[in-house]
Amino acid sequence: MAKKELGAPICSIDYAFRRIGGKYKARILWYIQNEDNVLRYGELMKMLQNITSKMLTQTLRELEDDQLISRKVYPEVPPKVEYSLTDTGLELIPFIDHLGSWGRKQMELGK
Repeated sequence: MAKKELGAPICSIDYAFRRIGGKYKARILWYIQNEDNVLRYGELMKMLQNITSKMLTQTLRELEDDQLISRKVYPEVPPKVEYSLTDTGLELIPFIDHLGSWGRKQMELGK
């Protein structure tokens, strides 16, 4: 299935949120970073409660297309696939961390 074309981003915020917006992208980047920068597909599936296999695969492909994660396939049976952050993906971690801090604060305030 082809990626839905949205046209050119209208500003830098639009560009950024197209790359990490949505329900799972920022969480995937965060989880990979927290696990020594490498996670396997099954590990991500367990961490992302209520995600379907189809959605996880699609989201991982989009993150890979956007060069935020890299995918390494080992020639084994069964196949072993590992996902890690690229340098560009690592640049996003401080911002995701800041969002997490904001979220914790809001939760404590009961908002």
